[in-house]
Parts: sequence; C-alpha cells; structure tokens
Amino acid sequence: MNLLITGGAGFIGSNLIARVIDESSVAKLVNLDCLTYAGHPANLRGVERLPKYVFEKVDLRDKAEVLRVVRQHGITHVMHLAAESHVDRSISGPGDFIHTNIVGTFHLLEACRDTWGGMFEGKRFHHVSTDEVYGSLGAKGYFTEETPYAPNSPYSASKASSDLLVRAYHHTYGLPVVTTNCSNNYGPNQFPEKLIPVVIQNVLGRKPIPVYGDGLNVRDWLYVGDHAEALWQVLGKGRLGETYNIGGHNEWANIRIVELICDLVDEMKPELGGNSRALISYVKDRPGHDRRYAIDAAKVQRELGWIPAHTFETGIRETVAWYLKHQDWVAEVRNNT
Repeated sequence: MNLLITGGAGFIGSNLIARVIDESSVAKLVNLDCLTYAGHPANLRGVERLPKYVFEKVDLRDKAEVLRVVRQHGITHVMHLAAESHVDRSISGPGDFIHTNIVGTFHLLEACRDTWGGMFEGKRFHHVSTDEVYGSLGAKGYFTEETPYAPNSPYSASKASSDLLVRAYHHTYGLPVVTTNCSNNYGPNQFPEKLIPVVIQNVLGRKPIPVYGDGLNVRDWLYVGDHAEALWQVLGKGRLGETYNIGGHNEWANIRIVELICDLVDEMKPELGGNSRALISYVKDRPGHDRRYAIDAAKVQRELGWIPAHTFETGIRETVAWYLKHQDWVAEVRNNT
C-alpha cells in the first residue's frame, strides 16, 4: 500500500507512524501535516530518514494541494487523523475547527474520489474520530456504534459533521470507508496543553493545577500505543462502511487522575519535596463540559480481536516517566508554538 496519514506530526499520528512504518505491506508512507501548534517534527525523529517515508507540509484546507498529494504519491490507503481537537480552543475560536475538520475532510474525500475514479478494489479510507460526537452520558451506560450523535461543543460538532460526510461518501459514491471513534488518548508526544501533560508540568514547576468544576467529570482513557494498534487492525480488517468504537476500559474522574499524577511525580522525583496534591486548584467549569464518556468496545474486540494492552495504572506510570525523561522535548515543543 501507499499509505497517507494526515496529521502524522501530531500526538496520535506520530505514535501511529511509529507503529506502522516497518510493516512490510507499507511500500510508501506519506505524512500530510501543516504543522500547526500541535504538530511537531520532533515527534518523528528517527522516522524522517527512512526511505519509505515522505513528508508533505500541506494544509487540508488547500484543496488543490490535497489532490496533488493523493495523485502524485499514488495513494491507495488513507488514515485521516488531522484535526483541530482542543475543546477549549474550539470555544474561543470555532472557525478553524469548521474549516479544518469539515471542509478539510471534504477536500480529502474529493481527492480520493477523483484519483481512484471508482476503481475502489484494494483501496481504503479510514476516518479517525472521537467519542465526543455522542455527547454526554449519565452515571450508567456506554457509547455504542448505534448511539445517536449529540455533540455539545464546536469541536465535537465539527467532528460529527466530518463523520457524516464520510458516511455519505460511502453510501452515495461507494467510497471504501471505515470510521473509528475513540476515547481520550494519553501517552508520549501529547501536546503540553492537554490535561495529563499540564498536570505533570505544573507539578514539576510547583504551579497550581487547574481542575474544572468539581473534578468529577469522567473519561474513558486509552493509551495511545493501544489506539495505534487498533487503528492498524481496523484499516486492514474492518468491514467497509462500518464504525468501530475504540476504548480503554479505563473510566477515571479528572480529579482522581490529577491526584494519581501528583503521587507518581512525588514518587519519581522525591527531590521536589512531595505533597504535590496541595497544588490542586478548582476553577470555574468550562461551557458545555460533558459529564461522562465511556466506550463499549465490544464490536472491535469481537470482530478484530483487539483489546488494550495497558490498564490506566500501567499506562499513566509509563507516561509520567516519559515526560520526566523528555523535558527537552517539552521545552522544544513549547518554544516552537
């Protein structure tokens, strides 16, 4: 396959590239990324020198350039991860989310439809989305692939719109698509303004740790390496036209995560003096803050045999250790933002 990964310099994308670059079935891997605040070449050190790897600095909003990339590289498979994804940023500036997540996805779909010309055998378009399109859960229950969409932020609304575009291109034009909706990812290379890196960095800097509302908003957390493995399995073996929910079976309230990270940093960096929980500071909740997400991943497990390899306890320990060891990466990413 000639595989196009969009957003490959970002958090999930770079971990995905690390997972699939050595697969014998991948003849060429093209990384399309416009290197916004969340995309960094530092995430791909060691990959950029491989002969099968190609980097294209292209914005999905540029329709002509997206078409050029798909045509020029003879793309047969797409894993579409590029998106504006930070909820807080979508509240303060929703325009970028509409143009990148909806219009950008449209440009990519059109480029594939134009290039493949109805010759869809051996082709795949894998659209990577989020559980936030389903809205908010109560204290019980899980999101399934049949859960109605009910997005509550500009970010989740833009992703829901892109999901529906992908579905429409399958049913209208026969485009060979699969879609995945994942729970919250964590792990190496995550941009430092996301929850887990923020907590780690604030503990290290002995700064207040902001916690929205009462801190009891619940998320299902998925280690990024487990997610990358699931994405690869869905690309190769997922049924066309189907959606697969990918979750970590790790429901945690935000405040419990913050407390765990404080304790882990105290354990790993005793020279800081301990008692990092004292840094926790409750702040005003953000607008439209969904109370709980939880994924039912039975379908992907049943059909493709995928199960996460990490519990949250093992994954968060690896993640904290990675950030403590890679403070140079954090500094570089912050300086280039």
